Amino acid sequence: MEQTPSRRVFLSVAAAGAGGLLLTGAGLAPARALRRDPFALGIASGDPSQDGFVLWTRLAPDPLGSQGRGGMPARNVDVEWQLATDERFTKVVRTGVETARWERAHSVHVELEGLDPGREYFYRFRAEGHLSPAGRTRTAPAAQPSSGSSAVSSAASSMSPLTLAVAACAHYEHGYYTAYRRLAEQEPDLVVHLGDYMYEYAPQGYTALGGGVREHTEGKCATLADYRTRHAQYKSDADLQAAHAVAPWLVAFDDHEIENNWAGGVSSTDAPEFARRRANAFQAYYENMPLRRASVPNGASIRIHRRVDWGPLARFHLLDTRQFRDDQACEDGLRAGCDDRLATRRTLLGEDQRRWLLDGLASSGARWNLVAQQILMAQRDYKVGPGSEVNMDSWDGYAAERTRLLTGFRDSGAANPVVLTGDMHMHHAADLRLDFDDPDSPRVAVELVTSSVASDGDGYRDEGRMAEAIAENPHISYLDQRRGYIVCRVTPEELHADFRTLDYISRRGAPAKSGARFTVPAGQSTLT
Repeated sequence: MEQTPSRRVFLSVAAAGAGGLLLTGAGLAPARALRRDPFALGIASGDPSQDGFVLWTRLAPDPLGSQGRGGMPARNVDVEWQLATDERFTKVVRTGVETARWERAHSVHVELEGLDPGREYFYRFRAEGHLSPAGRTRTAPAAQPSSGSSAVSSAASSMSPLTLAVAACAHYEHGYYTAYRRLAEQEPDLVVHLGDYMYEYAPQGYTALGGGVREHTEGKCATLADYRTRHAQYKSDADLQAAHAVAPWLVAFDDHEIENNWAGGVSSTDAPEFARRRANAFQAYYENMPLRRASVPNGASIRIHRRVDWGPLARFHLLDTRQFRDDQACEDGLRAGCDDRLATRRTLLGEDQRRWLLDGLASSGARWNLVAQQILMAQRDYKVGPGSEVNMDSWDGYAAERTRLLTGFRDSGAANPVVLTGDMHMHHAADLRLDFDDPDSPRVAVELVTSSVASDGDGYRDEGRMAEAIAENPHISYLDQRRGYIVCRVTPEELHADFRTLDYISRRGAPAKSGARFTVPAGQSTLT
């Protein structure tokens, strides 16, 4: 049996670009040459199904070029793509040509189907004389085992362990993306990114304690060119490119891909042009992410909530916690004594999305139901001592709908709901109860909150302060303000969560280590 190169070799090859062994046996047609490599933003894949996924790239030989065009001319360009079952591309199973359209910033979204379930694949692109780096991706396991003699092995494969990485919040100015590099080195099967992939601020518009390590280009994002250029700046980072190249991603935005703390059609600055700005941000987001055609924006709206099944083992419910929400209560921020946040009329998801989620839970036959969303669902009192102070932008600002949602979790009968969350720039592990103020209230789910990749700069571990916060919030088991990500190993019997931490990101090279580990046994909505 032929031995393929190690995964470490794959990562180094993918990061290095179209050199060395990747040129061997390319089998791709020659084309007119561009002087500069158009694959400066890397490659990516996403939204896997049991028979396919999306392959993505965007041509940009000059990523920060004028007008957000990435140095490309105002004409369409044909891009060849190749899919193989081995890293050396000696076993090519699919090829094709996709048009990179200038009006879509020369982005390419190849939506494949008809592939084998539960299979690892490798892909790459070629355009005008240049070959892209290679990426690794995979299809989801089959939803049902096939009939016949292979049924037993198919069933076992469909319930094989899933290694899942969870990341969020990567302010470019605040630190290096070492967490993405360490995530890639762990070779997950799937990456879930929970938003704040990029930040809209002008240079030094939001500073980290201790200052930043690099600077945003130009001003605050408003035009389509602004958002395209900002995405290109972030995508140019080699560590982020490595994380995209190693596995398919599921992505959903939070606020900073558009504007800080926006809510529905309401801007945090109440700018009258916010609908146009939102349309610009959504178009640039789609152009720069491995999303399916179902997520092509329609002006100032985009469909980002969706379900992804990982065989019978897991169902992912990706939520949109921005487009359909009411404005934050009591003028946003941390507030005490805000009665409006308790109003039953207030919604965060919108009625249609909430019903969609509960229907998806009720119909799920998966062993695990992973609800991927952006903002803290657990109650969090930030005030030590008498009284309370909560965050109006989180689920605490929409408390009645949270109760309805958690009641729906319980009543749906869905197996093992686990909420995956970003936004907080701090690791959290929490039990989700119907009544957070009653320690005897039923637990209906657990919540795993990832810290940030880079946002807020070098973090810290203050044991005393964290102990005080946990004492105020006894349903929370763990808090950690160091930067990092989460790696989950999901099996039919349990979900094991490893909260990975980095002590610094103000310089390169930090190792990742385990800050805490928790296990969620199947059938028990609790952390052990």
